[in-house]
Amino acid sequence: MRRVLLTSFAAVVLSAAAHAQQPPAATPTSPPPPPPPYGTPITLEQARKAVAAAEAEAKKNNWFLAIAAVSPGGHLVHFSLMDNTQYGSIAIAQHKARAAVNFRRPTKVFQDGLQATPANLVLLTLDDVIASEGGIPIVVDGKIVGAIGCSGATGAQDGQACLAGVNALKQ
Repeated sequence: MRRVLLTSFAAVVLSAAAHAQQPPAATPTSPPPPPPPYGTPITLEQARKAVAAAEAEAKKNNWFLAIAAVSPGGHLVHFSLMDNTQYGSIAIAQHKARAAVNFRRPTKVFQDGLQATPANLVLLTLDDVIASEGGIPIVVDGKIVGAIGCSGATGAQDGQACLAGVNALKQ
C-alpha cells in the first residue's frame, strides 16, 4: 500500500513539473473572419472553364486526374475524367469538391489540422469530411458559387490543378 501511495505521489509531482515546463497556450487576438456566404450557383459555362483550366494544368505536368465542379449545394455541375486516370479518383474528386463547398474551406485545412494535432482526429467523424488536399471553394464576387475537386495525383498536385481551375474564373 505504501509503495502504491509513493508511486502515485511521484507520478503527480513529475506530471506537475512537466506541466509547469510547457509554454502557455496561444490565445487568438481576434476571432477569424467569417467565411464567404453562398451565392448564385456556378453556371455550366463557369464550371467548364474551371475544369478545363485544371485539366490543362494536369496535362502540362503529365498528371492523370478526375476533376469535378459542384454547385453550392454540392451537386455535380461538370466533370472530366482524363485518360489513364485511376477509377477510384472519380468518387474522390467529387467528394473533395463537396467537402470544400459544404465546409466553405479548402480540404487542405482538414489535412493540415490532422497533421498538426493528432487530437484533431475527431474531424474525421464529421459527415462528408475528406482530409486530403485537392478540394477548393470557388468564390466569385465574394460569394461561394461552388467548388472544384481534383484527384489522381499527389495531394499537392491535385491542389495545384484545382487552384488553376479557381484562378481561371478570376480572369
